[in-house]
Amino acid sequence: MNIVVLVKQVPDSGASRELSADDYTVERASANNVINEMDEYAIEEALKIKEAHGGEVTVLTMGPATAAESIRKALSMGPDKAVHVQDDALHGACALVTSKVLAAALGRLNADLILCGAESTDGRVQVMPHMIAERLGIAALTGARKLTVEGSQLTAERQTDEGYEVVSAATPAVVSVWDTINEPRYPSFKGIMAAKKKPVESLSIADLGVEPGEPTSAVLSFAKRPERSGGAKVSDEGDGGAQLVSFLATEKFV
Repeated sequence: MNIVVLVKQVPDSGASRELSADDYTVERASANNVINEMDEYAIEEALKIKEAHGGEVTVLTMGPATAAESIRKALSMGPDKAVHVQDDALHGACALVTSKVLAAALGRLNADLILCGAESTDGRVQVMPHMIAERLGIAALTGARKLTVEGSQLTAERQTDEGYEVVSAATPAVVSVWDTINEPRYPSFKGIMAAKKKPVESLSIADLGVEPGEPTSAVLSFAKRPERSGGAKVSDEGDGGAQLVSFLATEKFV
């Protein structure tokens, strides 16, 4: 089975994140950049499927030159090779542009199965698997907590707030996963050394034959979250209930 895993490099969600003062895009140059957490679960699922059914696992990334660090980290977990779409024209690309470029790259890879995280920690819009599936004209099984592969048939337990739904589709298909699906392996020393020799193909938008176009959305202004203020104290002198209701009404809770 030919499996492609979409991997995104993002600023560490555990550290302070900033927007660039120039164009209000995410400031990545000075950030501690890491593999998007959910994508690590997608990598692990791809490796488990390869171990059970054979095939090849390719990592696909769209990002600046610094994303090469995350590519090597991903390869150290066990995938066979990687494709890095890198072009200055993609700086600040919105979800629509990103899906267009990734779909063009996927069209060259002839994947049976495309795996990705259910969301990225920097954007959290959860639309990329749907957009890519629509552009490629294939099925999308999203939010999987379990994935079963039987030949060309995929069955997923789709995680919901109430429990899960069982959905199925034939390959080729896009599957996004949550962190409940598995436990990602740690790269071994052998894997880290082997990753340095694994092939990484670099592509531009010219290589893909696409014109990204203008982003459909952009940040026009932003402000930092205000400091947390002290709470209001109600002293009950017979009218505590009235004071509490008045406060809740002021805050539009009632």
